Amino acid sequence: MEANRSRLLAAARPYLQIYSIFGLTPPTQFFTRTLHKRRRGFFILGYACFLISISLIVIYECYANIVALQKDIHQFHAEDFSNVMGNTQKVLVVAMFVWNQLNILLNFRRLARIYDDIADLEIELNKASDGFVGQRHWWSLRFRLALSVGLWIVLLVGLTPRFTLVALGPYLHWTNKVLTEIILIMLQFKCTEYCVFVLLIYELILRGRHILQQIGVELEGNQSRDSVQELCVALKRNQLLAGRIWGLVNEVSLYFTLSLTLLFLYNELSILHIVNWALIKSVNPNECCQYMRIGTCLLLSINIFLSCLYSEFCIQAYNSIPRVLHQMNCLPAAEDYPILKMGLREYSLQMEHLKLIFTCGGLFDINLKFFGGMVVTLFGYVIILVQFKIQFFAQTNFMQNINSTEMKAYTA
Repeated sequence: MEANRSRLLAAARPYLQIYSIFGLTPPTQFFTRTLHKRRRGFFILGYACFLISISLIVIYECYANIVALQKDIHQFHAEDFSNVMGNTQKVLVVAMFVWNQLNILLNFRRLARIYDDIADLEIELNKASDGFVGQRHWWSLRFRLALSVGLWIVLLVGLTPRFTLVALGPYLHWTNKVLTEIILIMLQFKCTEYCVFVLLIYELILRGRHILQQIGVELEGNQSRDSVQELCVALKRNQLLAGRIWGLVNEVSLYFTLSLTLLFLYNELSILHIVNWALIKSVNPNECCQYMRIGTCLLLSINIFLSCLYSEFCIQAYNSIPRVLHQMNCLPAAEDYPILKMGLREYSLQMEHLKLIFTCGGLFDINLKFFGGMVVTLFGYVIILVQFKIQFFAQTNFMQNINSTEMKAYTA
């Protein structure tokens, strides 16, 4: 962990420590260069045992929830596809936790490279910003992380048990309910972990764009050949840093590919499962969990929305760089010095070819367009589910009426 030489990583370190406690990412101490090799080996062995124990607890709790679900299904005579949806949901939970442990093992070096790249990019951007006036102050990064991620973590921890505890049903022991709530919170924390890395990348992009804007300001006031040559060197350095940020985005996307794919699939399936049980229990006049189910659906949806929103912020900030280059290309200095015009053209061509995309292995892109499509798809499945349930209830009532009529005729 390069927190000692990186303010960005130092600001994100408290959140990474929280994720390591829940077994979502390796502790930051594993990446420090000052840690003794033997001590690091003991720490890794102990953390591996901790991860295995978490996986075993998750498997047991999923089994307990499946048993409780079967009792609920038998009680409400909902042996249609409620059984399939519930069991698939539990299997996804186990798959997510098992893959998360494998991801820590397989992509440990990739995560170390991501930390190193963030620290190196911050250092290079700080060096590139030397000599420019009008520097921005970046002290508020901790506040922005607390507002964007920390506040949402607090809401997840506080609202998830409030909305889901009663819906777990009467067939689970209270210890199973507590562990299930912790597991549900851990699942959603993976999305906030992704948001932390996206916000760090967003900060790097903002710094690079600010330096580019300062280069444009210097070009407006300085027309001497020596100053223009120095600014051309600064422009080339900024271009190389933009390419490295693009590579960092690819590394982060690869690291979170399967984890986010499973999480998004789990959240969407959970929303359908919640709607299904809301329809099943709607005939019960004493049902008290309907509004809580709405809150659970909102939590699952907002978690996906925040990851898409922060990714969209990064994409928009990155896509604004060509506009800055176009403004610089319209300056008189660009016409007077061919080397500057050639550098601007090369930078523009790089931005056209290196499109910033947050993707999950090419399956889908993480942006607001994806979130809108996901919402439309969910509404479509909900409509199909409602139509199916209406037909099922009508057939059930018809059969009950026939049975009651036959019983009356038999008794008469």
